[in-house]
Amino acid sequence: MSNSVRVSGSLRNRLAITLIGGAAILAILLFFVVRAYAAQIAQKGQDSILGASATSILDAAVIRNGSVEVDFPYSAFSILNTPSDDRVFYAIYRDDRLLSGYELLPQPFLQNGAQQTFVTTKFRGATVRLTRASRVLVGENLRTQVFVTVAQTQDALSVTLNRISRNVALFGVGFFVLAALLSFWATSKTIDQLTRLTTSITRRGPQDLTPVSKPVPAEMVPLVASLNTLMDRLDQSLQRSEDFIAEAAHRVRTPLATVRSYAEATLQRVSKEENRQALRSMVRAIDESSRAAGQLLDHAMITFRADHLDRQDIDFADLVTDLVRGLTPIAEMKDVGFDLQCDDSVKVSGDPILLQNAVRNVIDNALKYSPSESVISIFVRAAPTACVVISDQGPGFPVDQISQLTDRFTRGDNAMGIIGSGLGLTIAQDVATAHGGALHLTNLTKGGACVTFSMS
Repeated sequence: MSNSVRVSGSLRNRLAITLIGGAAILAILLFFVVRAYAAQIAQKGQDSILGASATSILDAAVIRNGSVEVDFPYSAFSILNTPSDDRVFYAIYRDDRLLSGYELLPQPFLQNGAQQTFVTTKFRGATVRLTRASRVLVGENLRTQVFVTVAQTQDALSVTLNRISRNVALFGVGFFVLAALLSFWATSKTIDQLTRLTTSITRRGPQDLTPVSKPVPAEMVPLVASLNTLMDRLDQSLQRSEDFIAEAAHRVRTPLATVRSYAEATLQRVSKEENRQALRSMVRAIDESSRAAGQLLDHAMITFRADHLDRQDIDFADLVTDLVRGLTPIAEMKDVGFDLQCDDSVKVSGDPILLQNAVRNVIDNALKYSPSESVISIFVRAAPTACVVISDQGPGFPVDQISQLTDRFTRGDNAMGIIGSGLGLTIAQDVATAHGGALHLTNLTKGGACVTFSMS
């Protein structure tokens, strides 16, 4: 049977990609958020230093003899020193007149009477951070306002931000790798529940339709409930089918036996050879139908009992011996003998009814194909596993069909003229499989068929 399931991708891969994609987005967001926060903190640090520098210059401004004098404090610029030797620019204005410094240095507007402001701008081809502060000086008959602007390039800040960005990037990559590994682990643990359910169903025998009883995650409950419902419906359907076959076979066998008895009685009274030949053909057809009905009944019974084995501790050698003893009269009618050899004790745990049925079908097959005055050899062994080996001196199995002979209603090309339904070997194989064993068909080198029925 071909696999017609349509695949739409891997659930594991989808879940892993979703989790890894989320981790990648978080890592990127983490990088930009931490970098922006670090830049904000670093900028505030630089602003504090710039503000302190401008304030110290304003504190040094005084009015003397009607003019504004500024005695530059050394600390005003020393506090702006950085490892990158950032350049520092300044400008001092009295009202709108430049007293000292860089005339072209931008002068941001102080809004709403604010005494200090900070901006980032360009000056002399470099990005600078600039602060402007003001102070009102009052003297004798004099009132004036002094503005101090201090600017500093941001090379050191850029170096710091680059270092922070590199560290944050490394941290983000580490976070992403860890999140990816955790995603694969979480995906595997999540899918593992589904895998275990699949394995549990796969390991079941072909007739095992019992409900899944193992606990499953809440998300899988609808799936398992639907599966159990489907198996229950299928089990009921199979049960009805097997019951129908068994009932039909049972109802057919009884009238067939009656018809056969009438045909045999009529055969004894008819003298014309033409009529006798027709009656013999009728008896033969009745025998074939009766045998087929019987084996259908046996197969239905085995199919039902295979999942509910009535295991008992039995001696396999005694079971085979009893079967051979019961089949000996039939073998003697065909001038066929049995050579039975058994180990002293072959203890097995199995269903005696199924085992009897299976071995009887194999021996019956050997009887049908054995020529007159031949011997059927039967060996019952305990090691390495309990088994019975049945070989005859008939034509053997067709070599090109030997692998199909255990299929239902399949018979070899050498079965022409021999009564049979093609179910005997099927029954034996089903019983062997139900007991954890196997049925092996081979041909003997000296001629004849050999069947090995083994148990676990």
